[in-house]
Amino acid sequence: MRKRSSWALPYFIFLVLFVVLPLLLIVVYSFQDNSGHFTLGNITKFFSDGDSLSTFALSIEVAIENTILCILIGYPAAWILANKQLNRSAVTVVLFILPMWINALMRTLATAELFNMAGIPLGKGTLLFGMCYDYLPFMIYPIYNVLNKMDKSYAEAAQDLGATPGEVFRKITLPLSMPGVMSGVMMVFMPTVSTFAISEFLTNNKIKLFGTIIQENINNSMWNYGAALSLIMLVIIGITTFLQGGDTEEAASGGTI
Repeated sequence: MRKRSSWALPYFIFLVLFVVLPLLLIVVYSFQDNSGHFTLGNITKFFSDGDSLSTFALSIEVAIENTILCILIGYPAAWILANKQLNRSAVTVVLFILPMWINALMRTLATAELFNMAGIPLGKGTLLFGMCYDYLPFMIYPIYNVLNKMDKSYAEAAQDLGATPGEVFRKITLPLSMPGVMSGVMMVFMPTVSTFAISEFLTNNKIKLFGTIIQENINNSMWNYGAALSLIMLVIIGITTFLQGGDTEEAASGGTI
């Protein structure tokens, strides 16, 4: 235990048991039939199953709409929070992050009850409202992080050269904040596609997303097909994360020019 590397042993054991092993089990189950024999049928079934494909397409549509809503609401909020002239208190930042301290399921149940009390019928509108409410902080914080770390001398130099506030925003602030936007898109888009609890509670299970299909297969003991759907989702997440890896690093460092 005198070596500092020894202190990483508990984390390594945790990583193997609760991250690596479950992922390996998903891969194994994905390529097995009910008898335990190797098969590609679970993967090909997804591409031939109209219900799964339509649900996946609907999930992508809802995820795109939710991401756009979060950008439209989250970017101005992050810009105000990062603007020292408009916001001088760190408490305001905490207030935007405060909902993340409460369990997402509890927030969803409370939102559904508010709609029921107001007599608002549950559907796609309530679903988008609830998802935007749950995932908005994940859009605000990466953008705020980049804007807050941005070198203000660029904007000052542009103003000295005669640029208007609108031109400074379009040509300086917005391009430099794109790594934060892309990081926020990643943190909102993919969880929206794979969620199931929010759609169940805020639509009374009228709208099924991709995560719901996975859950139903697992609950019905269709482990192999459920694992195959999970593997497909993991591959999509892995590809998009790899493609956005550079932007994520820039978001963490405050962006570059």
